[in-house]
Amino acid sequence: MAETEEEEKVSAEASGFSDLSDSEFLDLEDTQELSDPLSKPGPSSELPGKDGKLISLPKWKKGLDVLSPMERFHLKYLYVTDLSTQNWCEQQMVYGKELPGFLAPEKAAILDTGASIHLARELELHDLVTISITSKEDAWAVKFLNMLSMIPALQSEGRIREFPVFGEVEGVLLVGVIDELHYTPKGELELVELKTRRRPVLPLEAQKKKDCFQVSLYKYIFDAMIQGKVTTASLIHHTKLHPEKPLGPAVLRHAQQGGFSVTSLGDLMELVILSLTLSDLPVIDILKIEYIHQETATVLGSEIVAFEEKELRSKVQHYMAYWVGHREPQGVDVEEAWKCRTCNYADICEWRKGGGVHSSSLEPQAKKAR
Repeated sequence: MAETEEEEKVSAEASGFSDLSDSEFLDLEDTQELSDPLSKPGPSSELPGKDGKLISLPKWKKGLDVLSPMERFHLKYLYVTDLSTQNWCEQQMVYGKELPGFLAPEKAAILDTGASIHLARELELHDLVTISITSKEDAWAVKFLNMLSMIPALQSEGRIREFPVFGEVEGVLLVGVIDELHYTPKGELELVELKTRRRPVLPLEAQKKKDCFQVSLYKYIFDAMIQGKVTTASLIHHTKLHPEKPLGPAVLRHAQQGGFSVTSLGDLMELVILSLTLSDLPVIDILKIEYIHQETATVLGSEIVAFEEKELRSKVQHYMAYWVGHREPQGVDVEEAWKCRTCNYADICEWRKGGGVHSSSLEPQAKKAR
């Protein structure tokens, strides 16, 4: 379903499901490391903005910043892709939050192309319906209605795309969108994540590692949802939504057309969680990543991901420690300095200027803080 243009600013962020499901801006095709050392400083600590003026990046104030990153960035929840970007380079992710409007034109175009391919695949299974929304509660309601229509389709061994997932992980609400879910001929529930590539080559192992982490996190959240580990109280606590607020007329009409007798977001929340927990949906059995060439739509290859829950939880705990303010952000290790070649923030990166610190040297501090 799509919202009207006039309500887009309400729906995209308020819904919590505008998760970026592609990673084309990390389309790296050169495994050679940087020729310049990691400690080489950039020429300035500023970046040009859209109007050509220089924008200064705020610096982490050791011992002085009493607000956690969640509070500083005014975030009620995180996207799965926030954590998967941390998996690539946490410092880059932080700069992206501090300068949300800064993205090289060519990289923005790559993302647009990837989004178009995702939309085309979604339209293969269903049409888009325009629904006017007037509040953030309406925006979430539209997503819940989408879920209510997809759950029975999946139960009947159909194929669904763009399925929202959400759940509390390490005390933080995490949301995302699964590209595709379907059953294999053997009856196993398979998740498929689509990644498009600008050039007809498979990604580097570092990129695959990031993608594997992303789909593993999707499985972790989805499994918790169908196991009854997600509650309306948790959703309301994190999102600050008003469950008793009446839904807008357009949303109510759409709900009625779908056969749902609801009046508020709270009604929908309870209905979705009940539908998930009482369904016969199994946990996800197979995690698969498909890499597709943008220009030709040719499948370049696929990756079957082994789910390692203990390793996943360890990584998530480490990443969340940054978000709740238990440790400072970290850049890449020296052996991964080649990642800086395609980073928009390489010239002003404080991590590079400081020479970088191996992550293991900060681990005891993070653990102590938790």
